[in-house]
Amino acid sequence: MSWLWVPIVLFGALAQTARNAAQRSLVAQAGTLGATLVRFLYGIPFAALAVAVLHALPATAAPVPHFHAGYFFWLALGALGQIAATAFMLVAMKERNFVIGVAYSKTDALQVALFGTLFLRELPGWVTLLAMALATAGVILLSLPPGRGGETRAWTGRAAWFGLASGAGFAISAVGYRGAALQLPGVSAWLIGAWGVLFAQAFQSALLGGWLLLKAPQALRALVTAWKVSIVAGGAGALASLCWFTAFALTTAANVRTLGMVEVVFSYLVSRRLMQEKLSRAEQGGLALVGVGLLCLGLAV
Repeated sequence: MSWLWVPIVLFGALAQTARNAAQRSLVAQAGTLGATLVRFLYGIPFAALAVAVLHALPATAAPVPHFHAGYFFWLALGALGQIAATAFMLVAMKERNFVIGVAYSKTDALQVALFGTLFLRELPGWVTLLAMALATAGVILLSLPPGRGGETRAWTGRAAWFGLASGAGFAISAVGYRGAALQLPGVSAWLIGAWGVLFAQAFQSALLGGWLLLKAPQALRALVTAWKVSIVAGGAGALASLCWFTAFALTTAANVRTLGMVEVVFSYLVSRRLMQEKLSRAEQGGLALVGVGLLCLGLAV
C-alpha cells in the first residue's frame, strides 16, 4: 500500500487548517508565542492517548521501540524547526489575511527538496520537482497583493519575510522528522508517528513553556482562561502532527510537504466561508496552479 501516505497527508492538512484557525483566534489574548505553545501543550494528552491505543490494537501492538541518540537528535531538530515555523506563520497571518499567511509558509516545499537531498540523500523525481514548481508558483501568485508595485511590496514586506522564515522552519522540521523516522527501521509507521508526536510535543512544551513562564507568564494565564479554544487547537494539532509523522515514515519529506500544499486550498475555503475574506483573481489563479501541481504529484503516486 505505497499510496497510503496520500490520504494520511490529506487528512493531516485538513486537521492543520482547523488548528490554524483556532490558533489564530488566540494570538490577541496570548501573543504569538502563547498561541504557538497551544498546539504543543494541549496536544500532549491526545498524543499520549494515541500511543496507548496503538500499542493496544492488535494490528499495531508491539514492544516499545528502541530509541537512541541518533533518533533524538533528528527529532529535536524537527521540533525546534516546528516551533520557529509556527511562530513565524502566526505573525505572517497577522500581516495579511488567513489564507495568505498559510500560503507564505508553503514556500517550504522547494527548501525541503534541497535540505532532504543534502542531509538525507533523498533526491526528488522530476514529476515531484514539477509539482513543487507549479505549486510554488501558485503560492507566489497568492502572496502578491493587488495594485501597482504589488510584487515589490509583497517580497520586501514584513509578511513576506516572516512567511519565508516560516517555510524554512517547516522545511527543517520535515527533514528532522523524516530523519528520525529513518532511525527506527522495522517499526510500524503509526507507532513511529505517535511516539514522535508525544516526544516532540513534550520537548516543545517544556522549552517554550519554560521561556514564557520566565518572560511572559500572562500568556500562560491567557491559555488557561481560553481553555476551550486551546483544547480544540491542541487536539487538531496533535491529529495533524500524527498524520505528518506517520507519512514521513512512509515516504520522503519532499512528497509529504508538496502534497501538504493542499492546506492552502483548505485555508481558502475557511477564509471564504467562515472568515468572509475575499481573494483577487490573481490569488484565485494561484490556487489553481497549486491544484495543478498537486494533480501532477497525484499522477506520479
